[in-house]
Amino acid sequence: MDKREIASKGQALQKAVAGKEPTSNLLAILNDLKANVRPTEQLLRETNIGRIVNKVKGVQGLDPQVAQLASEIIGRWRNVVNAAKNTSGTSTPTNVAKTNGTAPTSKPATPTPKASSPTGVDPAKRTKVTDKVNLELYPNDKSRNNCVGLLYDGLVQNTTYEAQVVLDKAIAIEIAVLTKVASSDSSSASYKEKIRSLYQNFKNKANPELRHNVIKGEGKFKVDSLVKLDATQLKSQEQKEEDSKLEKQNLADAMVAQEEESISTSLECGKCHEKKVSYRQAQTRSADEPMTTFCKCLNCGNRWKFS
Repeated sequence: MDKREIASKGQALQKAVAGKEPTSNLLAILNDLKANVRPTEQLLRETNIGRIVNKVKGVQGLDPQVAQLASEIIGRWRNVVNAAKNTSGTSTPTNVAKTNGTAPTSKPATPTPKASSPTGVDPAKRTKVTDKVNLELYPNDKSRNNCVGLLYDGLVQNTTYEAQVVLDKAIAIEIAVLTKVASSDSSSASYKEKIRSLYQNFKNKANPELRHNVIKGEGKFKVDSLVKLDATQLKSQEQKEEDSKLEKQNLADAMVAQEEESISTSLECGKCHEKKVSYRQAQTRSADEPMTTFCKCLNCGNRWKFS
């Protein structure tokens, strides 16, 4: 998420709080920020997003879930920024909520796979259950929780990313599908179909790079772009080439001349005894054996063959 998008989200959050919009709207914006903002000190200073999110915690009358999520986001951003400063040799802690000014740019953190699964589970067997992921995100919408879980299962398969990294990405994708594909209606067919389609593509063993590309979120695999791609656009180059070969082969097979059937008035159906029979011949055995004749009665549909 770039500076312009973050600033826009900040404005949307302020507007939602001031307008006393439903809790689900506030949680959606906060979860989007949580999943897609890669905090640096300069980014937080220039967008002022830290202060905006921090103020949400003190607003009276809001659902406790909102304040809790806002607090979690501030804590995470603070840890990331401080860790980056410690790595660069600067140990002064940063208060994310009060960041306001300019600072040297630090490269946003990009999730990278670890050598082994952080949960100790075989990567091929990882799921939301084995990773003990908390999916009680939307108390009033079980369908959305289930869809986040489905996306998590698709993304985590055969990977060694931290569970939280995968969960954050699954949440962001679900929000994007809901808002950009399904007009904020989690009961719509378009919402469910898109979630199922993404899940099927994520878990495809023939396209392992897709999961890593989506989690990294680069290029066309950024969340907002990803949800607009169809199944063909999500395929790997190898899959596309294989599909092309198969299509060409099917076309070639379809163009092979097929043996035409003939009509006989001498062959008699053994079932209805009518002499309205179509037949064709094929060499089903060795070349020195007689051809097999396949017959079909045009009156009753009875089929038989003889050599």
